[in-house]
Amino acid sequence: MQFEDLRLIEPLLRAVRAEGYHTPTPIQELAIPHLLEGKDMFGCAQTGTGKTAAFALPTLQRLHHHAATKSNPARGHHDPHRPIRALILTPTRELAAQVGENFQAYGRHVGLRHAIIFGGVPQGRQVQALKKGVDVLVATPGRLLDLMNQGFCRLADVEIFVLDEADRMLDMGFIHDIRKVVKVLPANRQTLMFSATLPSDIRRLAETILRNPITVSTTPEVSTAAETVTQWLFFVDHAGKTKLLEKHLKGSNVKRALVFTRTKHRANRVTKSLNQSAISAEAFHSNKSQNTRQRVLDGFKKGTVRVLVASDIAARGIDVDDISHVFNYDMPNIAETYVHRIGRTGRAGATGEAISFCSDDERSYLRDIEKLLGGPIPVQGNMPKSAKEHASNDSASHKTHRRNDDDSAAGDDTASAQSRRHASEHRRAAMETTNTNNKYRRRRRRPQVTSGGRARRNHRPKGAVR
Repeated sequence: MQFEDLRLIEPLLRAVRAEGYHTPTPIQELAIPHLLEGKDMFGCAQTGTGKTAAFALPTLQRLHHHAATKSNPARGHHDPHRPIRALILTPTRELAAQVGENFQAYGRHVGLRHAIIFGGVPQGRQVQALKKGVDVLVATPGRLLDLMNQGFCRLADVEIFVLDEADRMLDMGFIHDIRKVVKVLPANRQTLMFSATLPSDIRRLAETILRNPITVSTTPEVSTAAETVTQWLFFVDHAGKTKLLEKHLKGSNVKRALVFTRTKHRANRVTKSLNQSAISAEAFHSNKSQNTRQRVLDGFKKGTVRVLVASDIAARGIDVDDISHVFNYDMPNIAETYVHRIGRTGRAGATGEAISFCSDDERSYLRDIEKLLGGPIPVQGNMPKSAKEHASNDSASHKTHRRNDDDSAAGDDTASAQSRRHASEHRRAAMETTNTNNKYRRRRRRPQVTSGGRARRNHRPKGAVR
């Protein structure tokens, strides 16, 4: 099948051809015909399968066909104050920017305006864009609600609502923000919901916001890794992970690599070690300013940055087709996150490699991942005896691992552990001092007050021997 067979209008076909695409991906082939008919949809597809174009192309076509403002057709298509008619909600700033770029590329010939709003930057330019009028708004939940509360953003005319990366939205705790946004949207709208995985909470959310939806899935009910990705596993202690990573990155077959760590602090530390070993690397996480993150991402796309060391949340906005390797420096503590991570490579028909480093305290995470994948990840090197024994034990400790915060997981820096221990000792010493003082105060007798108002200490009854 070709894009011409999907009943797309010529301006969109020209834009698609300009981007170098001729054959739709499975999710595009399945979704676009239904979306052009205005149906609600729940779409499930792994990252890198072209799902952004699957909703961007039909959204642009439907808005193009109804270009005149519904509330006042006399204003016409070029009115600067036209209302927002399509809202795309994304979990991260980077993903919002990527979706915005797609709408810019595919909509270059249809005369529609789009804007991107997200936090972490001053709101001035975003407010000005909204005042000029936009047809398509791509937003993150926090900044959207902020601008709505300030009266700069109205959603009363939204015809199409897209919830992208819904599983990550819930992972990041945006469920209440999503409900606030949905509450102010018109009831008569088309709603699309896309997710890379299918946990039960995603199904429950879909039941509340979709009406008689068409379900399109190119992902099995149990999440699996992309078939184009070769996976390898190394058992290594925390102290040896950096040296092992450097050894792999110095290989000639690593063209562009994405390294995942579980904490932002560790991303910074790994990046510093790589740079000291003459390996060009940049850290990429939410503590970086938006301008820095955009500069780093642009460098990664252009090839001036060969290695990107990222946290999971920030990396969801990375849309680069030619990543040759993904490294799991830390094993993810949520099994579905593993699928998201390695889905960054082996995209657009290319092949890639995913290499994971597993330490003793991460074995329970590995068991969950392999259970989700339906089989073991091939091991490179010798499996330690402890690993074999651990693999056969019951995973009773897994719940404890999940409750721990990522930054306080076993294997945190020794300096951080010592700092916490010293702080605890300091608090204990302070409490002992306070208790001693309180005990001393309780032992002291209160001075007795005479009728003249003077205090007498050590008062004795009349006639007592001194």
